[in-house]
Amino acid sequence: MTRTISIIGAGAWGTALAQAYAIAGRPVRLWAREAELARVLNVRHENPTYLPGAPLDPRIEATADLAQAMGADILLLVTPAQSLRSMLTSMKPMLRPDVPVVLCAKGIEIGTGRLLSAIVQEMIPQAPLAVLSGPTFAGEVVQGLPAAMTLAIADNSIASALQADLSTPRLRAYLSDDLIGVQVGGAIKNVIAIACGIAQGKGYGESARAALIARGLAEITRLAVALGGKAQTMLGLSGVGDLTLTCNSMRSRNFSLGVALGQGQSLQSILDNRAAVTEGIYTAQAASALAQQIGVDMPITKAVQACLQEGLAVDKAIEALLNRSLKDESA
Repeated sequence: MTRTISIIGAGAWGTALAQAYAIAGRPVRLWAREAELARVLNVRHENPTYLPGAPLDPRIEATADLAQAMGADILLLVTPAQSLRSMLTSMKPMLRPDVPVVLCAKGIEIGTGRLLSAIVQEMIPQAPLAVLSGPTFAGEVVQGLPAAMTLAIADNSIASALQADLSTPRLRAYLSDDLIGVQVGGAIKNVIAIACGIAQGKGYGESARAALIARGLAEITRLAVALGGKAQTMLGLSGVGDLTLTCNSMRSRNFSLGVALGQGQSLQSILDNRAAVTEGIYTAQAASALAQQIGVDMPITKAVQACLQEGLAVDKAIEALLNRSLKDESA
């Protein structure tokens, strides 16, 4: 029997996931916070706010009724990381204990420094939990272009069935048991992408970007291992795969924000022209504080955070990175 899927969050990625499962013949609901967006999705079969111009399968059932969305067999949470706690508060009274909850957002909670899985385990500990992450652009997935992701699940008893449910001929899910590593890779790559965008905006060339990607991967690995994740995970789809995609394309909101910063635009002026959340801004703040708290060296993350939240000039941040003491590459 085909299990029903509800996607909580009708932004670009939530909409793209709904499209991927609908065209594969899976029964899918897409929950939108705004009733008007749900209406437009059902009438026009398009998401004009987040994926304008992309035709959607009419089998996608959009709703603004959270109780209706919660009736599915599998729940995919695609709300922004900083909204997860409030979203779970709304969901908790309606959640059946056997329904898997799959985290599809990427980030770290500001204030607590907690990974999103820790928030789920705190608020709805009875829910079977998984994390879906990897190198995917919503604009490509919604077109039906092939992509692959990592599906991290701690409970082996549900892993194979959930992998089959969330894989399609065009969207392949690979299993992992490293929920921590998969989340750290997905979150911090957005910060490194901002740094790479800044270098691009400054005209520093491809070599500088390659160096930032490599040293950024080292930062991601150090944090993941310190939190209990596996270094090996960083060599997979949710690590180096997601990192290289996000750091090399203007389709990335984080990379393109960095480019604009490098070209001299202010952060506020960039955000004023965006509808979607650029999660790397918040992750830089949360990850920088977390790294300091647990004693993990993350100089690129710290430099990005200083530019975004402390008003440090981009040129000063770059100068500070270039003038750090020399060290062994493995350090």
